[in-house]
Amino acid sequence: MTDRELINIAVEAAGEAYAPYSGQKVGAALECADGVVFTGCNVENASYGLTACAERTAVFKAVSEGRRAFLRLAVYMAGEEYCMPCGACRQVLQEFAPELEVLSARGDGRYVSYALRELLPHPFTLKTGE
Repeated sequence: MTDRELINIAVEAAGEAYAPYSGQKVGAALECADGVVFTGCNVENASYGLTACAERTAVFKAVSEGRRAFLRLAVYMAGEEYCMPCGACRQVLQEFAPELEVLSARGDGRYVSYALRELLPHPFTLKTGE
């Protein structure tokens, strides 16, 4: 699967977002090592702390279906800025895929690629938590 194909899946997932508070619809597409792609969108809540980000939604769907090995994540939001995973999402991604590639896309179709370790250089791990 190409980067563009994965991003297009994230764009489509953004269309399912429930974002009545921020108006920012985010979509994510998580590519597993076996080639299966899980999608996610943000699901907001009036109690903001209960909002689920698109990236975590995709990870939790994949894990609940038995997947644990992830290669790439594409995340998209319409707008002028590249859509980057928040800190909580970065930490959840680290739990399962410390070598993950993250494709961050913006509304005009442009995207940038980062290694997760660039976005979260000092993750909390079992070893650091001991």
